[in-house]
Amino acid sequence: MLNPTHIKSIAAAGEGYNAEFKVSIPSNVKGITEEVCAFANASGGVVLIGVDDANNIKGITIDNGKRSAIQNSINEISPSLKCEFYSVEVDGLNVAVIEVPSGQNKPYVLSGAIYVRQGPNSQKLTSVEEMRDFFQQSDKIYFDDASCIDASIGKDISEENIKTFRFEAGLVNATSNEQLFTNLKLIANDGHLKNGTVLFFGNNPEQFFERAVIRCVVFDGIDKRYIIDDKVMSGTLYQQYLQSMIWLKSKLDVRYEIESEGGNPRKELWEIPEIAFKEIIINSLAHRDYYDKGARITIEVFDDRVEISNPGGLISAVPRNEFGKRSASRNPLIFGLFERMRLVEQIGSGITRIRDVMKDEGLTAPEFSIDGMFTVTLRRPFDFEKWVNKWVNNLSEKQILIITEIHNNISIKKSNLQQLVGFSATALDNNIEVLKDKGLLEREGTKGGVWILHYINPKVGE
Repeated sequence: MLNPTHIKSIAAAGEGYNAEFKVSIPSNVKGITEEVCAFANASGGVVLIGVDDANNIKGITIDNGKRSAIQNSINEISPSLKCEFYSVEVDGLNVAVIEVPSGQNKPYVLSGAIYVRQGPNSQKLTSVEEMRDFFQQSDKIYFDDASCIDASIGKDISEENIKTFRFEAGLVNATSNEQLFTNLKLIANDGHLKNGTVLFFGNNPEQFFERAVIRCVVFDGIDKRYIIDDKVMSGTLYQQYLQSMIWLKSKLDVRYEIESEGGNPRKELWEIPEIAFKEIIINSLAHRDYYDKGARITIEVFDDRVEISNPGGLISAVPRNEFGKRSASRNPLIFGLFERMRLVEQIGSGITRIRDVMKDEGLTAPEFSIDGMFTVTLRRPFDFEKWVNKWVNNLSEKQILIITEIHNNISIKKSNLQQLVGFSATALDNNIEVLKDKGLLEREGTKGGVWILHYINPKVGE
């Protein structure tokens, strides 16, 4: 049974995966029962009646008629679910509390429908795909909600990581660590830490989950033949995110713009908007299939693009025709913790935001592959000067001039090209053949044709 201190700490933490607030009793009490059913189908939770959406305790008076209506509605959940329903006085105001256990006989059904918890919202499953995914998850249990039996709080949880979470979530010194873990349902029913808890707060999470890391690779060129940098980002999921963003910044072109006079910090302008990478990396960490122990999240940087992939395709709870419009997670505990840190949105707007920022910067639209691995490809803006400088030690000045002029005008005639480079017709043809042999140039069509320039890099050792 919760006491006033517990209720104040839950209210201060706000709604989330395990907490729902109602400022009053709705005219249709089924709305409360739907939340109860969703908690039972997830990790359990608490409904506080008398707390508003701004986390303020307003208090409420529930007469016997309303209490009976709520209890009768809960009794309609099948199979039968026992919940604690009581009132607690908090600073002179009454708050009604419904404590919901994580059901042992999932799925729990209300009026023929299954309700599940997604982040801070409850969702009604309406399609065959959504229900199939729920039954699969119920069978194997959400990875992040399962017990990590080899980890312990005293040895494997970092006080510093808890402090970081508190700061980012706005929960500084709100409660004890023990109460925080209780409120956020970070301990399994068997008393062990949950997998998601270790991934978020552990000293060394990779000790328990070897592949739950991000591999960051830079390739020379547009294929995977030549690796020039290869790093693995480990630690908590939040640390992996921060490390990956710092690494990406060092590999991409970033310029700076002074926002105003007076010594204000410079604004960083990434060649691909920083917000796109933030959205993709956080969502990869929140939605990846951690049951797949043979794969890792990867960030791969090529000359022309950046590809970010995570194990597990599109979750079946999201139909293909609603990709980018709806949100669902394989790891609702992890998703909920990121949501508390204000790093994810629960309404499926991340994909739209990525598309919008790429469009606003005049860049190619992001490409998504959602089968097997979930991969996002972001095309880099092409920097001709940077590319051509790679060839200065492999081509003559006149050959560099030829490809520069062709880059500027793919329809340029040979006679005009000859005048610009100062070659005879024979010398021009010989140099064009050299460029063709290196795979840099070809001609499409004859009279009225165009030049095709291939922006490849010099071969290693050439």
